[in-house]
Amino acid sequence: MVRFLVLALLSLAGVTQTSASPTQASEPLNPTEEQPPLGTGSLSFPWSHLRLPGYIVPLHYHLLLHPNLTMLSYSGTVRIELQVQNNTNWVVLHSKGLRITTATMLDQNLAHLSDKVLPVLHNPTHEQTAIFSPRVLSGGQKYFLFLEFGAELGEGFYGFYRSTYRTSSGETRNLASTHFEPTSARMAFPCFDEPSFKANYSISIRRSRAHTALSNMPIVMVLDDGLMEDRFAVSVRMSSYLVAFIVCDFKSVSATTASGVKVSVYAAPEKWQHTHYALKAAVKLLEFYEKYFNIKYPLPKQDLVAIPDFQAGAMENWGLITFRETSLLFDPATSSGSDRVWVTMVIAHELAHQWFGNLVTMQWWNDIWLNEGFARYMEYISVNATYPKLRVEDYLVDTCFAAIGRDSLNSSHPISSAAESPTQIEEMFDTVSYDKGACVLHMLRHYLTDQVFQSGIVRYLRRYSYSNAHNQDLWDSLANTCSKEEEFSSGEHCYSSRQHLDLTSMMNTWTLQTGVPLVTVTRQGSHLLLKQERFLRTAHPSDPTWFLWHIPLTYRTDTSTSIHRHLMTTLTDSMEVGEEVGWVKVNVDMAGYYLVHYDGSGWDDLIQLLKDNHTALTFMDRTHLIHNAFQLTTAGRLSLDKALDLIGYLRSESHTVPLLEGLGYLEAFYRIVERRDIPDVTQNLRTYILWYFRDVIDRQTWSDKGSVSERRLRSELLSLACHLGDLPCLKQAQRSFTHWLDSNSTLNLPADVAETVYSVGAQEDTGWASLLQTYTHSLSETHKRKILSALASSRDTNKLTRCLGLEGEVIRTQDLDSLIAMVARNPRGRHLAWSYVQKYWSTLVDKFQLGSFSIRNIIIGTTAQFSSTEELTEVRVFFESIHEQASQLRVTEVAMDNIQKNILWLQRNLGTLRSWGIERERQGGGG
Repeated sequence: MVRFLVLALLSLAGVTQTSASPTQASEPLNPTEEQPPLGTGSLSFPWSHLRLPGYIVPLHYHLLLHPNLTMLSYSGTVRIELQVQNNTNWVVLHSKGLRITTATMLDQNLAHLSDKVLPVLHNPTHEQTAIFSPRVLSGGQKYFLFLEFGAELGEGFYGFYRSTYRTSSGETRNLASTHFEPTSARMAFPCFDEPSFKANYSISIRRSRAHTALSNMPIVMVLDDGLMEDRFAVSVRMSSYLVAFIVCDFKSVSATTASGVKVSVYAAPEKWQHTHYALKAAVKLLEFYEKYFNIKYPLPKQDLVAIPDFQAGAMENWGLITFRETSLLFDPATSSGSDRVWVTMVIAHELAHQWFGNLVTMQWWNDIWLNEGFARYMEYISVNATYPKLRVEDYLVDTCFAAIGRDSLNSSHPISSAAESPTQIEEMFDTVSYDKGACVLHMLRHYLTDQVFQSGIVRYLRRYSYSNAHNQDLWDSLANTCSKEEEFSSGEHCYSSRQHLDLTSMMNTWTLQTGVPLVTVTRQGSHLLLKQERFLRTAHPSDPTWFLWHIPLTYRTDTSTSIHRHLMTTLTDSMEVGEEVGWVKVNVDMAGYYLVHYDGSGWDDLIQLLKDNHTALTFMDRTHLIHNAFQLTTAGRLSLDKALDLIGYLRSESHTVPLLEGLGYLEAFYRIVERRDIPDVTQNLRTYILWYFRDVIDRQTWSDKGSVSERRLRSELLSLACHLGDLPCLKQAQRSFTHWLDSNSTLNLPADVAETVYSVGAQEDTGWASLLQTYTHSLSETHKRKILSALASSRDTNKLTRCLGLEGEVIRTQDLDSLIAMVARNPRGRHLAWSYVQKYWSTLVDKFQLGSFSIRNIIIGTTAQFSSTEELTEVRVFFESIHEQASQLRVTEVAMDNIQKNILWLQRNLGTLRSWGIERERQGGGG
C-alpha cells in the first residue's frame, strides 16, 4: 500500500523511480522556476532512494534542545548550513517520529527566501523529510535550513530517550540520554543521517538548575534567565551518529592525561564510588593510544557516562562515551576478575573508536568492520600493553573461535556486505564484523610484522582524518609501508616471496567472500601436501566449492624452534619440510584465521606428542588443536573418538586456556544430552568429567585470590562442578549461601564464586525468594546480573515463568534478552523461553527494534538449545508466520543452521559418546 502510494506520488511529480542504489545517489531533483501552490496536496515526495541525494551537503548544525524531564518531552530548533551543488527546489534529509512545526529557507546572508510557510513532506518508509523551496537553490551556493520541531522522549533505547534510576530511599529519578548509531540521530533532530555527511555541530541545551547537561564538547557559556542554557564549543567535523547529549543529575570524578585531556567518569550519585577504576583505566588507555597512533586526541575532554538504561555495551560518541553500568562501574566488593577484564576491554574498545570510527569513518555501513573490527582488535593490543596482568591475549582465542563458529555456517556473510535498510545496517553489528574483523587483522599484523602494521594504520588514520574511507584505502595504506622488495624477501617482513606484495588481492579474499578456510595437510615423504576449501559444519552437497583464499600459513616442527612461513594462493600446494621431521603443527599460535585438518597419521602424531610431552607445543597451539579437532568432529571430518583421545592429556595440563577449551567441549556435550533427556549418556559423562578433573576441582578455593587466569578457571570450574551435582561443591556452596542468608543478605561473597553460590541457593524456595528480594533492592547492576542468572537456574518452571513476568516491574527491559537466554539455557526452561518469544514477539520487536543485537540474542539464545527435527520444524513454522519480519533478518537463517548443526552432531556422535562413556566406566571412570 505504501509502495503503491509512493509510486503514485512520484508519477505526479514526473520523477522516475529507481531501486535503492548501492552507491550514493547524485541525480539532481528537478528544479522549477515556477512556484507551485504551497498546500502539500499538489506536491509529491521527490526522492525514491533509501540513501539521500549527494548534491546537498550539510556543513554546520546549530542545534538548540529543551528537554522537559517532568513532561518527558522536548522541543528544539536546528539551523543547518548547506552547500548546494546542483540547482534544486528540494532539500531531502532524515527525520523519524518528529513533529516539524516550522520550516524556513535562508540565503547565506540569513535573509528569508520566502515569506510563506514552506511545505514539509514525509516519507515514513524511508524515514525521510523533504522541504520545498519556491525559489531555486542554486548550485555552488550556501543556504541555511531552519526547522522547529518537538517530540516525546523515547521509551526505548534509541534517539533521545528517557532513562531512570532509583535511589536507596526508593525515589525514581529521570534523565535524558541519546543513542544514535547507526540510524537514530534522525529520531532526535532532523539531519543528514549518513556517515559520509560529516559536519560541525554547535549545540545548546536548556535545563533546570538541578541538572547537568553534557555533550561532545565542553561548555563555553552558560546563560541564566530562570532556565539555564548551556552552550557547548563547536565540535570537530563528525558523522551524525556520533553526536550525543545528556541531561542528568550525575556525579563525576576527573583526572587529566599527560597531554592535557580532561577525562571524567559520570554515574548516578550513589554509584559514584564505583567510577574510580574506570577513570584510572581511561587515562592510561587514552595515553597509550595517543602514543601508538602518534596522533593527539583532538578534543579537550573525554567523558565516560554510565547510563542506567542502555541496550548496547557502550557507544563511542566523540568526547561523550555512554556505557551500560556493567561495562563501566567496578565495585571491588561485588565485581569478579572477569568483570574487571570486561570493564577494561570495553573502555579500551570505545577509546580506540575515537580514532577508528570517529576520526576516520567508513564511507558506508557495509564496511562497519573498519570501525568495529579495528576497535575489537585494539582492545587486545592496548590492554596487553597497559594491563599485562589481565592476560587478555588468553581471551583473543575465544574471539576467533566465536568468529569461526559463526563463519562455518551457511548463513554467514562476508566481512564487507551490502546493507541498505536500517534493519540490514543494524544486523551488520555482529560477530563477523567485530570478531572475524579482529582476527583477520590479527593475522594481517603477524603477516606484515607489528612495526609495518602499526605504521600502515597510522598512515591510514593521518590520510583520512575527519573524512571517510573504504576497504581499499586501508590496503593501500598498509601496502605502501611494505612495498620494498628487500623488506619481504628477507623473510623478516611480510613473507618470503619473490613477487610484489599484492595486499589488495590477498585481503579481498578475506573481506569480500564468506567463510573460513580449512587447510588439509597430508605428509608425503619430505613434503607437506596442502589443500584448501571452505569449512562448513552443516555442509550440503549443493554448496559451492569455488572458494579460494590467500592464506599466510605458518608451521612449526620438532626439528627446529623457528616458525616457517608460506603464502598459499592456490587450491592445492606443497611445502618441503624434510625427511627427518617427526611432527608438524600448522597455524602457529593460531595467528591465522583458518582451521587445519591433519590427514593420514597427522592427528595420531599430535595426540602422541601431547601425551608424551605436551609442553613441546605452546599453550595457544594446544588450545588450537583442541578447538580444530572438535570443530572437525561437528562437521563429520574427524571421529569423535580421535578428538576425545586428543584431550586425554588434559590431566597434565596446567594452563587455564587449553584446560577450559577441552572442558568446554565436554560441558557442551553434557548439556546437549541433558536437554535431550538421554539419562545413560548424561550420567556416564557427568561421572567421567567429575572423576577425570577431580584433582583440579579439589584444588580450587572459594575465594577471590590468585591471578586473573586462576580466578577465571575457579569461577568456570566450580560453576560446572555444582551444575554436574558434585557433592563437595554443592555442600560448600550451600554452606556459603547459608552464611549469606544469616547475614540478612549483607555478606559480600567472593565475587568469583558468588554466582555459583547463588545458583545452588536458588534451588530452594526460601533461597529463591531471598535472592529476588536482594535483586529488587541492590544498586549494583553487576551484582544483580549474577543474581538474575541464579534466579533463572531454578528447576521450578513456575519460578522461571515468574522471572519472565518481572520485566519492566523489577527487571529492566535492557536485561530482558539476557534473561530469556538464561531461562532457555536451563534444561527446564528452554521450551518455556521459546513459547514466551512466540507469544510476545511483536512486543519484543517494539521494545528492541527488529535488527538489534537484543532481538538476535533472543532468537539465537532460545533456538540454539534445540536439537531435534520436531523443534526445527516448530521454529521454521514460527518464522514463516512472521515472514514479513523474518525475511528481513539474517539471524533467522543462523538459528535454523544452528539447530541443523545440533541434529547432525547427535546423529553422528551420540553412539560414539555412549560407547566411549561405557568404556570409561569400565576403566574406572565411575570410581
